[in-house]
Amino acid sequence: MPLRAIFFGTPEIAVPSLRTLATVADVVAVVCQPDRPAGRGLKLHAPAAKLAAGELGIPVVQPTKIRTPDFLAWLREQRADVAVVLAYGRILPGPVLSAPARGCLNLHASILPRYRGAAPISWAIVRGETETGMSLMQMDEGLDTGPVFTMRKLSIGEDETAGELAVRLGALAAEIVGEDVPRVVGGELSAVPQDHAAATSAPPLEKEQGRIDWQRSATEVHNHVRGMTPWPSAFTTTDAKLLKVLATRRSTLKSPSALPGTILAADSSGVLVSCGEGVLEIVRAQVEGRRPLDARELVAGRTLTRGARLG
Repeated sequence: MPLRAIFFGTPEIAVPSLRTLATVADVVAVVCQPDRPAGRGLKLHAPAAKLAAGELGIPVVQPTKIRTPDFLAWLREQRADVAVVLAYGRILPGPVLSAPARGCLNLHASILPRYRGAAPISWAIVRGETETGMSLMQMDEGLDTGPVFTMRKLSIGEDETAGELAVRLGALAAEIVGEDVPRVVGGELSAVPQDHAAATSAPPLEKEQGRIDWQRSATEVHNHVRGMTPWPSAFTTTDAKLLKVLATRRSTLKSPSALPGTILAADSSGVLVSCGEGVLEIVRAQVEGRRPLDARELVAGRTLTRGARLG
């Protein structure tokens, strides 16, 4: 008999794993977050996992609450061998975790026990990590505290954004689903407890966390911009207007005597900004309410001028 599985996942990063799970198991249902309003018209948009499930012909369930007798009864009725979870967006309570025969397996985008929490990809970049990975763990009632079956690592590019890294980690998760999930359910892999003393956290992101602190070093600001892209976006202000900084590059210039946040150059060669230590180049940015512009366009439109101070 084929493996009976339920998939819990919501955003785009979960889609490759869902597609792969459908090739190695009978996926009886996909559980994802409800449709959310988005865009200027605030129209309801279906999450990526729901759209993929529709293409695969898999039933979709979108509960507004999962701590209810009705949802638990439905879950038990599915008689699943296992549930595979990736970026679902809610903490699963104990009765849900124990409903499938083999419990729930979570794919977490970090080298556990580091970066437990909701935003491991962003925080790994913000904190200057050069390596991350994907961990397959047995879920318990803690926050990413369960024992780990397998872990695969990859390097982080020095200019790679959280959005770009998420695509690669999504593909890595799909490899684990195809190769290791069946082995876990078959009893071929054993889980190893985490070293809880070495744990670090990756809390949920909030919009205000995107604010750039120009007092920090150029390397730290560059990592901040990468980690906050695409959401919540790194931002600063110029002439009292909000400026989203979409892409940066570290400069080899040494720190000048100018105050942090001062635009040192704004010409055909680029836009250079003084930081607490070092100099950062703004490659692409967006004034609130306008379209994104590259450095040359920002200079041509006098959005950024030499001598102005950001923030």
